[in-house]
Amino acid sequence: MKKSTNKPTLIPKMYCSIFGHDYQVTKRVTYHVKEYTCRHCQKQLTTNSNGSLTELTPKFREINAILERIYASRTERLKKKSLSSSIY
Repeated sequence: MKKSTNKPTLIPKMYCSIFGHDYQVTKRVTYHVKEYTCRHCQKQLTTNSNGSLTELTPKFREINAILERIYASRTERLKKKSLSSSIY
């Protein structure tokens, strides 16, 4: 008898199809944009421009990386600006 290699992925997918996905935030890109992963089947989603969830494709992964870089530099610049203005 042959062992099935699909068994580890089949059970979580069945669980999600019956009970629904259990998404958890795995990455906070910006204040509004987050990446989510299902605890059971590892399906990944992200927030799109309309605020709804969409599948995390390589294109969205790249968009999120750029957004994260812009957001980080902007918040760092604002921190420096607020620190320098509070000194005077």
